[in-house]
Amino acid sequence: MTDKSSKEDKIARIPMVLCLLVIALAIAIRLRLLGVPLERDEGEYAYAGQLMLEGIPPYKLAYNMKFPGPYAAYALIMAVFGQTITGIHLGLLLVNIATIALIFFLGLRLANQTAGSVAAASYALLSVSPSVLGLAAHATHFVMLPVLAAAFLLLEPQSTKRLLASGSLFGIGLLMKQPACFFVLYGAIYLFIRDLRDGLALKQAALRNLLFTSAALLPLAIACLLLWHVGVFNNFWFWTIDYAHQYGSLVPATQAPQILFPSVKEVIGAGWALWMIAGIGIVAGLWDRRMRASTTFLLAFLFFSILALCPGFYFRYHYFILVLPAISLLVGVAISKVSDLLSDRMMAAKFIPLLLFGAALSLPIFKEKKIFFGASPVEACQMIYPEGPFPESVRIAEYVRDHTSPHDTIAVLGSEPQIYFYAQRHSATGYIYTYGLMEAQKYARQMQEEMIREIEHTRPKYLISVITNDSWLQRPRSDRLIFTWANEYTTQNYAVAGFVNMVAPGRTDYYFGNIPQSVAQLGNYILIYQRKS
Repeated sequence: MTDKSSKEDKIARIPMVLCLLVIALAIAIRLRLLGVPLERDEGEYAYAGQLMLEGIPPYKLAYNMKFPGPYAAYALIMAVFGQTITGIHLGLLLVNIATIALIFFLGLRLANQTAGSVAAASYALLSVSPSVLGLAAHATHFVMLPVLAAAFLLLEPQSTKRLLASGSLFGIGLLMKQPACFFVLYGAIYLFIRDLRDGLALKQAALRNLLFTSAALLPLAIACLLLWHVGVFNNFWFWTIDYAHQYGSLVPATQAPQILFPSVKEVIGAGWALWMIAGIGIVAGLWDRRMRASTTFLLAFLFFSILALCPGFYFRYHYFILVLPAISLLVGVAISKVSDLLSDRMMAAKFIPLLLFGAALSLPIFKEKKIFFGASPVEACQMIYPEGPFPESVRIAEYVRDHTSPHDTIAVLGSEPQIYFYAQRHSATGYIYTYGLMEAQKYARQMQEEMIREIEHTRPKYLISVITNDSWLQRPRSDRLIFTWANEYTTQNYAVAGFVNMVAPGRTDYYFGNIPQSVAQLGNYILIYQRKS
């Protein structure tokens, strides 16, 4: 009897050992690639966080439609680890590890240790995948950490303190990204139904829900008060509410499937086996009476995660990070339940689901082996973002920083806010993105005119003009005022001081000071202008 019990204990430890090995591998990948140059969203958060560390509030020198949570998160990370690419990605690594731990404990609470271990391993691998741009510190990572902590608290006995803590954590998730409002809604609905099911009177359940919702809205309310106090609330409201509404209305619902299905195909990629196992988890969990309540909890969480993915119908790859925790937990449920079913017949058969799970994990690792294990950080960036001028931004910013003083301003005509961060120079305009200027929305002309006024008023020492489509996203109906103005303004007031020719991914020619009259092959390019006087 003792030998059998000892054998069962050893088998039970296998999922945990596998989990730790996969997590260690994911951490090793992230550590090896800490130096991957920042992409645009990271550049925006880093620049805004840098300004906050200087005492400059969001929305004053950098405009964008996102809530201020990511800016504060980046400011905190950079205060601890430094204002560098490596420091930012170290912060992401810690956030990722904490999220993995929460997924383990959620799986443990909903099912058992096997489910928690498998779920944690699944998320560790899925969240580092280039298919969801997992190496970049996107806001979606910062959403899921507090949201999962809030969901975990919802599963525990509901004292008033725990209820308020859960609501506040959902609210912090909302502060990171507006679509997280669907997670707040999820928490409120789940709490209300659970309270009624536990026998509370309707009035008492409604009161508890009011407390929960108030706690969820409190972080945003505090942020609004702070922004009002420092005098940027009007900018905040315009960008995060008025313009964000316009942005969210640009894509007709009829076009959503055309955008969704290619994105889903790319995101799932070589991880298709894990997503299939998640589907098995839904069936197995609903079929098992003991797991039905936990599976219903996960299905509801998955449903609201998908809703959080949908606003605007853009379905960008990193948005799918919002769905990965639910998928990973369902993978955990599937492996756990199938293992239990097989072990009832033969103890050795318990290994089979774990072997299949290991094989499913190996597929995305094998597909991305060149990025994970072979490419340098710069090469990995070029493979993931073949058209993005992200390694080039580092060189351009170094040149600008070396030829300006800390009091000089610069302007980027394009959507490359990472240049401001690297250069450690303030922008001459709050328009650190130019996408909105090209959109068919009612504020586009007004935005262009305001950007022009700000640049002419500030007279930046250097002006960087980015001639790449993905930095502007011009459309047939785009207003071209900004381009007409830029051609005339630079001709009159600036001289070309640098030319960066991106001939092909991995091949960029840099010319600083000695600008050629022509080049053999012209790719996407960037011009660096210096003010004449």
